[in-house]
This record gives sequence, structure tokens and C-alpha cells, in this order.
Amino acid sequence: MRTCVIFNPTAQGEKARRLRRHLDEIGAAATLMQTRAVDHARELSTEAVRAGFEIIVAAGGDGTVNEVLNGIGDADGFERARLAVLPIGTVNVFAKELKLPGSVRGAWEIIRVAKETRIDLPVVEFMAEGKTQRRFFAQLAGAGLDARAIELLSWSLKKKIGPLAYIVAGIKAVCGRLPQIKVSTSTEQASGELILIGNGSYYGGRFTIFPLADMRDGVLEVCVFPRANWFTLLSCGLPLLLQSRLPKRAARTIRAEKFVLSSEEPVSFELDGELVGKLPATFSIRRNGLRMIVP
Repeated sequence: MRTCVIFNPTAQGEKARRLRRHLDEIGAAATLMQTRAVDHARELSTEAVRAGFEIIVAAGGDGTVNEVLNGIGDADGFERARLAVLPIGTVNVFAKELKLPGSVRGAWEIIRVAKETRIDLPVVEFMAEGKTQRRFFAQLAGAGLDARAIELLSWSLKKKIGPLAYIVAGIKAVCGRLPQIKVSTSTEQASGELILIGNGSYYGGRFTIFPLADMRDGVLEVCVFPRANWFTLLSCGLPLLLQSRLPKRAARTIRAEKFVLSSEEPVSFELDGELVGKLPATFSIRRNGLRMIVP
């Protein structure tokens, strides 16, 4: 199968250095496409679909995966192309969900074998620049505290201390005021200061926030936290650190094929750890809509 690998040649960190050591081997079996700026991976994956590549590899973290995924969508290529992942990012939540190996060589061997499965494909519609926008995501989304933390994230600090930079940003976010966000489905409503949405079970690494989530069940898991304050962080943080699971009564859980997030105040939302837009936003899911290369 014709394969292309989309990667950032200036990426930092040990995993990125390992990728560069394997580029000759990978380049002998695939076409290498180098990104030059933010969102360039999205453009390259659109070009790759139109050029007839059958496997499009996102070499990076969850943000790179999201860009490549949306580039495939821009080309209406979900039936023509398969998405694969070489996990060399900071957290790689989606790769962990798929049980991909952490090594470049191991992940590349899985791509070379090209075993395919289908998983659900979440999609979001929202208004920006006066028109309706559509974005896809692979693993997770959020609004409220987590999106505010991403707004406050120091990217220079992230390069120095990795995932711990998100904790620093989260502390800054919880010190500020957070507006209420309403979740509306066809049958129920709920509201809270933090809304987390999962296609898979993991969030922030191997923390099980959505224990009932299944990438093939045709619904999204929505966790609604009424308050996102110090008490919430402490009551949830310790069990997450010790057991990697969210306490059962920490949040209300809603399972839905389609729902709307809205707020009376301006609120940002994120997809796969990247800020995308402002509420209101309509979330839905395309069952078995994404062709994936898996172990």
C-alpha cells in the first residue's frame, strides 16, 4: 500500500530524535512529508489523499494526529485512506488507547503490517468567522477548566518539563472564574464548569476518565463536573494519581450520539488537546467512520 509519513523535522525530545534515526529505513518504504508550520500537517494530509496514498501516518503527538485526521476529512478521504500513528509526542493519549508500542521501530512495524480496523469518528460543528466550521477529533474533547488551562499553557515550559506544564496551567486556570456550561441532548440536560468528552477511555495519559467508553459503540461519553475548584481537583486528583481512575461520583456521565455544549459567556473548547473554537458547539459521531492501522 502507498504510504506517506507526515512529521515535523524540527520536533524536540528523545522520541523525535529516535524518529530521525529511523528516517532512512522508513523513507525506503514510504514517502516522507515534512511540516513547516502549525496546521501544515493538515494541508499535507489533504494532498496525500488526493495523490492516492492509502496509509497516511501522523508522526507526532495528539495535536499532529488531529491535524492529519482533519486533513483527511478536508479531502473527503475517510473511505479512501487509512490513518496510522507514530507516537513521538509529549503524551500520546490516542496511541495509548490503541495500545501502540512506544518505540518508533515497534510502531513502524505495525504500520508496515497494515492491519486495519474501523473506529467511530467524532465530529464537531460550530460558528467561526461568520460561517459553520466542522472539525473531527480522535480521542477526547473538553470545555471549561481544561480548555482554559490550554489557553494558559506555556509552550516554552512544556518543552522543558513536558506533561507537568499542563498541571501548572491547570493550577492557574482553577484560580480564575469559570462560567457554567450546559450540555443538552434530545432527552436530558446538565451543566458544569468542566465538561470532558471521550471517544476512548483515557485522558491526559493513562488516566481512565471514561471507563465505559468504546470506540466502536456509536456514542460519546460526556463527564459533567458541576464545579471545577480546588476541592474537585483534590478529590479527583489523588485517586487519579494513585489508581489512574476517576472516583465514581465525581461527575455526572451522559452517553449520547449527539449533543450541544453552550454557555451564556464566551467559553473555548479543545479537541485532542488543541484549542479549536468557542461555544456553542454541536458534537456528534459517525459510527465506524475512521479506518485505522492498529496492532
